[in-house]
Amino acid sequence: MPILVALLVFLVVVGAVLLIAWLPTSNPQQQQIRRRLEAIEKAKQRGGGSPELDLLRDELLSGVPAIHHLLTRWIGHTRLRTFIAQSGLQVRPGNIILLSAVLALGVYLVVQMVVPGPLFAVAAGVAAGLAPTAFLAFKRLRRLREFEQHFPEAVDLLGRAVRAGHAFTTGLEMIAKELPEPVSTEFRVAFEEQNFGLPLKDALMNFAERVPLLDVRFFVVALIIQKETGGNLAEILDNLSHVIRERFKIYGEVRTKTAHGRMTAGVLMALPPAMMFLLNMINPEYIRLLFTDPWGNYMLAGAALMQISGCAMLWKITQIEV
Repeated sequence: MPILVALLVFLVVVGAVLLIAWLPTSNPQQQQIRRRLEAIEKAKQRGGGSPELDLLRDELLSGVPAIHHLLTRWIGHTRLRTFIAQSGLQVRPGNIILLSAVLALGVYLVVQMVVPGPLFAVAAGVAAGLAPTAFLAFKRLRRLREFEQHFPEAVDLLGRAVRAGHAFTTGLEMIAKELPEPVSTEFRVAFEEQNFGLPLKDALMNFAERVPLLDVRFFVVALIIQKETGGNLAEILDNLSHVIRERFKIYGEVRTKTAHGRMTAGVLMALPPAMMFLLNMINPEYIRLLFTDPWGNYMLAGAALMQISGCAMLWKITQIEV
């Protein structure tokens, strides 16, 4: 048994070293080229038939050829790559998967040596393995919230640029230069895609895929319809900006009115773990039975399952879509 533990620890250390060595080191020019090639790939997947879309190069999912080959056979690798891009982090999907595996295995081995019983070690390993994905989700949510706050300003600026006689693509470039992140980055990518030769409709569709917000879908659909049927583009943008601002105002009012419910949900979520920690500090013998007895492990697993289900239900109740 000690030999097996030592071998597993060695594998964990080797995996961590290789992960550090495989971190992305591409310069901004290479990242720009990669974004342009991804735009062409997305447009081709939607059925574009122009000759420009045949210039396609596969994006490396990992610096390790074996891992890259395995990920290309996984049907969800495109979704994972899009999820990482929406978080704003410059990292490959293979690195995220490898980091999750290393964390899960390492935490499992450490907890198994400290706490008796395999059930708690498995739960801790699964939680550690999900930590990189949770971090990506947090970064993605915060980036989308920041984009949503500054998006009405971008629509207003685009409308003023069109009203002043500038071309639509010139307005995209003005937004990329004058507005803060992440709005400037996404509009800059859209401008570079159409400047690179991608049709404007495909560039706008890629923009809607990169930023999965309802306001962005309204914006893209309105522009595509205007390009096909005609109309006053400046007036359309002004009306769209007004609708987005009113929707954001209603969202703020909903957040204010549900603040008490969200705080109550947070207290209810944190109460069982906090009580368990306090009881462990006051009377360790009373809690130790849950970890040493097999039935205690099953009770902990059942409590954790009910706690997760309750947290999911409370989160669903307090999240109101506007």
